[in-house]
Amino acid sequence: MRISLKQLNVFTVIAQEKTMTKAAERLYITKPAVSLSLSELEKNLGYKVFDRVNNRLVLNSEGRQLLPLADELLERAEVIEHQFATDSQLTGSLNIGASDTIGNHIAPVLLSKFQQQYPCDIQQLFISNTAQIINRLLEFQLDIGLVEGKAHHPKLNMIEWRRDDMYLVCSPSHPLATKAQVTLDDLEHSTWLLREEGSGSREYFINHIAANLNDWHESLQLHTTEAIINCCAENMGLACLSQLAAQNAINDGRLVKLAYNKTLARQYWLLVHKEKYQTPLLQYFMNFIQQK
Repeated sequence: MRISLKQLNVFTVIAQEKTMTKAAERLYITKPAVSLSLSELEKNLGYKVFDRVNNRLVLNSEGRQLLPLADELLERAEVIEHQFATDSQLTGSLNIGASDTIGNHIAPVLLSKFQQQYPCDIQQLFISNTAQIINRLLEFQLDIGLVEGKAHHPKLNMIEWRRDDMYLVCSPSHPLATKAQVTLDDLEHSTWLLREEGSGSREYFINHIAANLNDWHESLQLHTTEAIINCCAENMGLACLSQLAAQNAINDGRLVKLAYNKTLARQYWLLVHKEKYQTPLLQYFMNFIQQK
């Protein structure tokens, strides 16, 4: 066999990092060694697997075909290595992506309980917005994503997971804070604090609140939920937040939950790439969190 696991590993890292320089830094080898490994792989395959675009390496059609196959071979090799090193099928590592609310309020508890039951290496917990997690899943940088927004992509399996209550909140000094019941009419001409594009929280607000308003304004766009909480507490706008994220600030009196006359809830999702090889450890993790 002319193709080596080393060559496939270098290939997948280049695919993720987009440049040989960054790939070399991540692999702790020299840039010429990365270039040589890629050249040997392409020679053995008889095809180029990257297009060179503005000093970046972008997967071409052959590279996109190779990536899931290379990922599976590397994952299977890791399973074999751990199986015979420790005589346990549940060793290995997991790379997990979680959107903001899940990553900060749910994932830490789940991961702690999982590691107590199934000792393993959680190599990465990447917390970002739903769009960024989808991108990393598509590039095989993550094994699984736990997200708040829907993932409209044909290469991803989307599995219903949990439901989450959503609150409309404001500063105690906001005129709506003391209103006995808040309706959509009360929210007309309102000002809102929102997360960035690609956030599940923003998507929920746009689809379930803003879509029913004739006139509303975006006060600030912020990249963390904590920043929204702080700005909302300073009466810079209303916010639509997960109960998990807002509850402490409500308990502390920094925020007030509006007595909105409709129940608001959203779905959490598990995302996995359809072509991702699922190690025994990943399968156990998926089964574990779906029962929690």
